Amino acid sequence: MNLVEKYAKLLVHYSLDLKKGEKLLVRSSTLAEPLVREVFREATKIGVEVDVDIDFRERYKIFMSEASDALLKKPSYLYEIAVKNFDAMLTIRAPYNLMENIGIDQEKLKKRKDALRPIQSHYNKRTSEGSLKRSLCQWPTQASAQMAKMSLEDYQKFVFNACHLYADDPAKEWEKIREKQQKIVDLLNQKDKIQYKSNKTDISFSVKDRIWINSDGRNNMPSGEVFTGPIETSVNGVVHFDYPSVFMGHPVEGITLWVEKGIVQKWEAKKGSELLDRIMQIEGARMFGEVAIGTNYNIQEPTGNILFDEKIGGTIHMALGQSYFNTGGRNESSIHWDMISSMRQGQIYADGEMIYENGQFLQV
Repeated sequence: MNLVEKYAKLLVHYSLDLKKGEKLLVRSSTLAEPLVREVFREATKIGVEVDVDIDFRERYKIFMSEASDALLKKPSYLYEIAVKNFDAMLTIRAPYNLMENIGIDQEKLKKRKDALRPIQSHYNKRTSEGSLKRSLCQWPTQASAQMAKMSLEDYQKFVFNACHLYADDPAKEWEKIREKQQKIVDLLNQKDKIQYKSNKTDISFSVKDRIWINSDGRNNMPSGEVFTGPIETSVNGVVHFDYPSVFMGHPVEGITLWVEKGIVQKWEAKKGSELLDRIMQIEGARMFGEVAIGTNYNIQEPTGNILFDEKIGGTIHMALGQSYFNTGGRNESSIHWDMISSMRQGQIYADGEMIYENGQFLQV
C-alpha cells in the first residue's frame, strides 16, 4: 500500500469513521487529485455517497472580483446543502498560491462573510453537537512548501510524517496518542487556574467547569493538542508569541499582548503591526476563544501553516476571537486567530502546581 492510499484509509476510517449509507462532501483543489481519488475510492467501497467540490486556480479571487452584490450575498448551494444535510465533510487543503487573495476588496470580503455567517453558525452547531463529522487535512503543494521554506520533496515527507503515515498502521499510532492525551485532558479537567510562564510570558486564566478537548486526529489530520476555552474575563497577564503567524495571508511576527480581566488592553508586533491593529477593532477580537498545548513531537519547526504549527510539540497557543462552543467557551467573533509560543524553556502551572516543564508534561 502506498502512502496516498494509507492517507485515504486513515481519513475515511479513523478521522471520519465513515459508515455505509452516509453522505460525504470532499472539498479540495485540482492539485490534490491523487488523494481525492483514493478517498473517493475508499469511501465508495464501503457504501458512502461521495460528492466532490473542486477548486481551480484563483477561483475565489475570480468570484470576489466579478460577483454582483446579489451573488456575494448568496452562499454556495452545494455547501449549504452539505452543511444542513450531509453526515461528513472533508477539506483537503491544496493551495496554488497562498497570496492570491490578498488584494481582494475589503468591503466585498465583509459582504461575503456576512452572507456566510448564518450557514457557518449552523455548521458550528452541527459539528459541536456531533451530527456533522468533519476533518481538515493537507496535501503537499509547491506553494505550501515554499511557505515552509522546504523543497516539495522535503515538505511531502514532513506532512506524511506529521500524520504518522510512515508507521505500519497509522490509525494505531493515533489511537496511542488519543490514550496518552486523554490522561492530560483528565488531569486538566480537574483544575481551575492555569498559568503559562516563560521568559517573556506570564499569563493566567480560569478553566473551571470548561471542557478540555482531546484533539487526536479525528477533526484535524495531523493533530496533537489539547485545548479549551478560558473563562473569558479571567485572563490576566502578558503573553509573547515567538513563533511567526500568518493571518489572512499576511505574516505577523513578535506579537506581545497585555491582558486585564480578559480584554487585550495593549498590543504590539515586530512585523505586521498594521494588521494586528486592524484585527483588534473587530468585535470580540480582543478576548480569547481558546487556550491550548501542542503535543505532536513529529512537528518541530513552524511552517507558516496553522494546521501544523499549533500542534508543535513543546508549545502553547492562544486564539483571539471565536470560541469553540463544545468547550463551554462563550466569546463570539468573526475571527479566530491562533498565536503560538515555545515552552521548551517554560512551565505550566495548574492550581499552583507545576505540571509541565520545558516542553513536556510531568505527570503523564
